[in-house]
Amino acid sequence: MTRRELGAIFAAASIATAAEKGFTPLFNGTDLTGWKLIKGHGPGYVVDNGVLVCPADGGGNLFTEKEYSDFVLRLDWRLWDGGNNGVGIRAPFDGDAAYVGMEIQILDEEATVYKKGNGLKPTQYTGSVYDVFAAKAGHVKRDGVWNSYEIQAKGPHIKVTLNDVVITDVDLSTVKDEAVLKKHPGLARKDGHIGFLGHGTRVEFRNIRVKTL
Repeated sequence: MTRRELGAIFAAASIATAAEKGFTPLFNGTDLTGWKLIKGHGPGYVVDNGVLVCPADGGGNLFTEKEYSDFVLRLDWRLWDGGNNGVGIRAPFDGDAAYVGMEIQILDEEATVYKKGNGLKPTQYTGSVYDVFAAKAGHVKRDGVWNSYEIQAKGPHIKVTLNDVVITDVDLSTVKDEAVLKKHPGLARKDGHIGFLGHGTRVEFRNIRVKTL
Protein backbone atom coordinates (compact mmCIF):
# COMPACT_ATOMS: atom_id res chain seq x y z
CA MET A 1 0.00 0.00 0.00
CA THR A 2 1.41 3.38 -0.99
CA ARG A 3 1.81 6.30 1.39
CA ARG A 4 -0.87 8.19 -0.54
CA GLU A 5 -3.33 5.30 -0.23
CA LEU A 6 -2.61 5.01 3.48
CA GLY A 7 -3.19 8.73 3.89
CA ALA A 8 -6.55 8.45 2.15
CA ILE A 9 -7.60 5.71 4.58
CA PHE A 10 -6.61 7.83 7.57
CA ALA A 11 -8.45 10.83 6.12
CA ALA A 12 -11.64 8.81 5.57
CA ALA A 13 -11.50 7.44 9.12
CA SER A 14 -11.01 10.96 10.50
CA ILE A 15 -14.04 12.31 8.66
CA ALA A 16 -16.19 9.34 9.74
CA THR A 17 -15.28 9.95 13.36
CA ALA A 18 -16.03 13.65 13.06
CA ALA A 19 -19.47 13.00 11.59
CA GLU A 20 -20.67 11.11 14.65
CA LYS A 21 -23.28 12.47 17.05
CA GLY A 22 -24.10 15.65 15.13
CA PHE A 23 -20.55 16.96 14.95
CA THR A 24 -19.24 18.67 11.83
CA PRO A 25 -15.65 17.93 10.75
CA LEU A 26 -13.35 20.95 10.68
CA PHE A 27 -10.48 19.12 8.96
CA ASN A 28 -10.96 17.04 5.81
CA GLY A 29 -7.80 14.99 6.27
CA THR A 30 -6.29 16.00 2.93
CA ASP A 31 -5.71 19.77 2.86
CA LEU A 32 -6.34 23.01 4.77
CA THR A 33 -9.66 23.91 3.18
CA GLY A 34 -11.65 25.99 5.69
CA TRP A 35 -8.56 27.20 7.54
CA LYS A 36 -6.48 30.38 7.42
CA LEU A 37 -2.84 30.68 8.49
CA ILE A 38 -1.92 33.86 10.34
CA LYS A 39 1.72 34.87 10.92
CA GLY A 40 2.95 31.46 9.82
CA HIS A 41 6.49 30.25 10.34
CA GLY A 42 8.36 28.09 7.82
CA PRO A 43 5.93 25.57 6.33
CA GLY A 44 3.18 26.63 8.73
CA TYR A 45 0.95 23.58 9.14
CA VAL A 46 0.98 20.54 6.85
CA VAL A 47 -1.12 17.42 6.28
CA ASP A 48 0.61 14.05 6.63
CA ASN A 49 -1.28 10.75 6.29
CA GLY A 50 -4.61 12.32 7.23
CA VAL A 51 -3.15 14.12 10.24
CA LEU A 52 -2.80 17.89 10.70
CA VAL A 53 0.79 18.62 11.71
CA CYS A 54 2.47 21.65 13.24
CA PRO A 55 6.12 20.88 12.39
CA ALA A 56 8.99 21.87 14.65
CA ASP A 57 10.15 24.33 11.97
CA GLY A 58 6.63 25.57 11.30
CA GLY A 59 3.73 26.95 13.28
CA GLY A 60 1.95 30.26 13.63
CA ASN A 61 -1.80 30.51 14.16
CA LEU A 62 -4.05 28.30 12.04
CA PHE A 63 -7.64 29.48 12.39
CA THR A 64 -10.99 28.29 11.09
CA GLU A 65 -12.39 30.64 8.50
CA LYS A 66 -15.74 30.46 10.27
CA GLU A 67 -16.47 31.95 13.66
CA TYR A 68 -18.09 30.12 16.56
CA SER A 69 -19.84 31.27 19.72
CA ASP A 70 -21.18 28.41 21.86
CA PHE A 71 -19.87 24.99 20.86
CA VAL A 72 -18.37 21.65 21.78
CA LEU A 73 -15.02 21.02 20.13
CA ARG A 74 -13.52 17.53 20.07
CA LEU A 75 -10.14 16.47 18.74
CA ASP A 76 -7.15 14.23 19.34
CA TRP A 77 -3.62 15.54 19.71
CA ARG A 78 -0.18 14.20 20.47
CA LEU A 79 3.19 15.70 21.21
CA TRP A 80 6.75 14.82 22.02
CA ASP A 81 9.34 16.10 24.50
CA GLY A 82 8.75 19.80 25.13
CA GLY A 83 5.73 19.99 22.84
CA ASN A 84 3.81 23.27 23.08
CA ASN A 85 0.68 24.40 21.27
CA GLY A 86 -2.78 25.61 22.20
CA VAL A 87 -6.37 25.80 21.04
CA GLY A 88 -7.54 29.34 20.43
CA ILE A 89 -11.24 29.93 20.96
CA ARG A 90 -13.44 32.96 20.28
CA ALA A 91 -10.36 34.62 18.84
CA PRO A 92 -10.02 37.30 16.14
CA PHE A 93 -7.47 36.83 13.38
CA ASP A 94 -5.30 39.69 14.63
CA GLY A 95 -3.47 40.01 17.94
CA ASP A 96 -2.29 37.46 20.50
CA ALA A 97 -5.08 34.89 20.66
CA ALA A 98 -4.31 34.06 24.31
CA TYR A 99 -5.33 37.59 25.27
CA VAL A 100 -7.63 39.01 22.56
CA GLY A 101 -9.41 35.64 22.54
CA MET A 102 -8.65 32.70 24.80
CA GLU A 103 -6.10 29.93 24.61
CA ILE A 104 -6.73 26.47 26.01
CA GLN A 105 -3.23 25.21 26.65
CA ILE A 106 -1.61 22.10 25.13
CA LEU A 107 1.78 21.38 26.68
CA ASP A 108 4.18 18.54 27.48
CA GLU A 109 3.99 19.72 31.08
CA GLU A 110 6.32 17.03 32.46
CA ALA A 111 9.18 17.92 30.10
CA THR A 112 12.47 18.83 31.74
CA VAL A 113 12.61 22.12 29.85
CA TYR A 114 9.52 23.36 31.74
CA LYS A 115 10.91 22.44 35.15
CA LYS A 116 13.83 24.86 34.94
CA GLY A 117 13.89 27.96 37.10
CA ASN A 118 10.59 28.44 38.86
CA GLY A 119 8.87 25.93 36.60
CA LEU A 120 5.39 26.40 35.19
CA LYS A 121 2.72 28.63 36.63
CA PRO A 122 -0.52 26.77 37.48
CA THR A 123 -2.26 28.60 34.62
CA GLN A 124 0.24 27.22 32.08
CA TYR A 125 -0.63 23.54 32.42
CA THR A 126 -2.56 21.69 29.73
CA GLY A 127 -6.25 22.54 29.77
CA SER A 128 -5.79 25.89 31.47
CA VAL A 129 -7.51 28.99 30.16
CA TYR A 130 -4.05 30.39 29.63
CA ASP A 131 -2.88 32.85 32.28
CA VAL A 132 -6.34 33.05 33.89
CA PHE A 133 -7.71 29.70 35.12
CA ALA A 134 -5.55 26.73 36.12
CA ALA A 135 -6.36 23.18 35.03
CA LYS A 136 -5.78 19.99 36.98
CA ALA A 137 -2.33 18.78 35.98
CA GLY A 138 -1.03 15.26 35.43
CA HIS A 139 -3.35 13.86 32.75
CA VAL A 140 -1.26 14.36 29.60
CA LYS A 141 -0.13 11.28 27.68
CA ARG A 142 3.39 11.94 26.46
CA ASP A 143 5.88 10.75 23.84
CA GLY A 144 3.62 10.49 20.82
CA VAL A 145 0.59 8.90 22.51
CA TRP A 146 -2.73 10.33 21.34
CA ASN A 147 -4.76 12.44 23.81
CA SER A 148 -8.49 13.08 23.46
CA TYR A 149 -9.69 16.63 24.11
CA GLU A 150 -13.12 18.16 24.50
CA ILE A 151 -13.61 21.89 24.94
CA GLN A 152 -17.10 23.17 25.69
CA ALA A 153 -17.81 26.87 25.53
CA LYS A 154 -21.32 27.94 26.48
CA GLY A 155 -21.69 31.58 27.40
CA PRO A 156 -19.17 32.27 30.18
CA HIS A 157 -18.88 28.56 31.03
CA ILE A 158 -15.70 26.86 29.79
CA LYS A 159 -15.23 23.13 30.41
CA VAL A 160 -12.21 21.10 29.29
CA THR A 161 -12.05 17.31 29.36
CA LEU A 162 -8.74 15.53 28.73
CA ASN A 163 -8.73 11.76 28.29
CA ASP A 164 -12.18 11.50 29.93
CA VAL A 165 -11.12 13.58 32.95
CA VAL A 166 -12.62 17.05 33.52
CA ILE A 167 -9.57 19.21 34.17
CA THR A 168 -11.13 22.68 33.83
CA ASP A 169 -14.66 23.79 34.67
CA VAL A 170 -14.90 27.55 35.11
CA ASP A 171 -17.18 30.57 34.82
CA LEU A 172 -15.49 33.51 33.07
CA SER A 173 -17.90 35.95 34.69
CA THR A 174 -16.29 35.29 38.07
CA VAL A 175 -13.19 37.23 36.95
CA LYS A 176 -13.51 40.63 38.61
CA ASP A 177 -9.90 41.75 38.84
CA GLU A 178 -9.63 44.85 36.64
CA ALA A 179 -5.99 44.17 35.81
CA VAL A 180 -6.81 40.66 34.56
CA LEU A 181 -9.77 41.90 32.53
CA LYS A 182 -7.63 44.62 30.96
CA LYS A 183 -4.89 42.12 30.08
CA HIS A 184 -7.43 39.58 28.74
CA PRO A 185 -10.17 41.45 26.84
CA GLY A 186 -10.89 38.17 25.06
CA LEU A 187 -12.69 36.89 28.17
CA ALA A 188 -15.59 39.14 27.20
CA ARG A 189 -15.79 38.03 23.56
CA LYS A 190 -18.96 36.21 22.54
CA ASP A 191 -17.62 34.60 19.37
CA GLY A 192 -14.56 34.21 17.18
CA HIS A 193 -12.38 31.69 15.40
CA ILE A 194 -11.12 28.33 16.62
CA GLY A 195 -7.44 27.78 15.98
CA PHE A 196 -4.16 26.08 16.75
CA LEU A 197 -1.40 28.23 18.19
CA GLY A 198 1.96 26.73 17.31
CA HIS A 199 5.16 27.42 19.24
CA GLY A 200 7.96 25.84 17.22
CA THR A 201 7.51 22.24 18.38
CA ARG A 202 5.93 19.28 16.59
CA VAL A 203 2.33 18.68 17.63
CA GLU A 204 -0.18 16.63 15.62
CA PHE A 205 -3.98 16.78 15.45
CA ARG A 206 -6.72 14.54 14.09
CA ASN A 207 -10.49 13.92 14.35
CA ILE A 208 -11.18 17.65 14.68
CA ARG A 209 -14.93 18.24 14.86
CA VAL A 210 -17.36 20.77 16.32
CA LYS A 211 -20.99 20.94 17.34
CA THR A 212 -22.63 24.31 17.78
CA LEU A 213 -24.85 24.82 20.82
